[in-house]
Amino acid sequence: MNLSDWRRRIDAIDKKLVELLNERSQCALEIGRIKQESNIPLYQPDRESEVLTNAENVNKGPLTDAAIRRLFERIIDEARSAERLAMHADAPPDGDSK
Repeated sequence: MNLSDWRRRIDAIDKKLVELLNERSQCALEIGRIKQESNIPLYQPDRESEVLTNAENVNKGPLTDAAIRRLFERIIDEARSAERLAMHADAPPDGDSK
């Protein structure tokens, strides 16, 4: 394969990654909704640690376990941010007395 072929392959993989990341985020939003309805804390460090360990355990490289951990930490961070936004979607903006 030449350079253009490899780049097309990366573009296709990136498209799949975006789809999978959004699918994962949707699952996290549903979990957040269930937690909120059940009065369960959103942040559960034991579960986060389990997710990171699972990701490292399936890693076959060439990325290092540390790189995989950093990527998943960021994915989890963004999912948590999306949960916070979804939780407050119905709340009026700050300073709005309506």
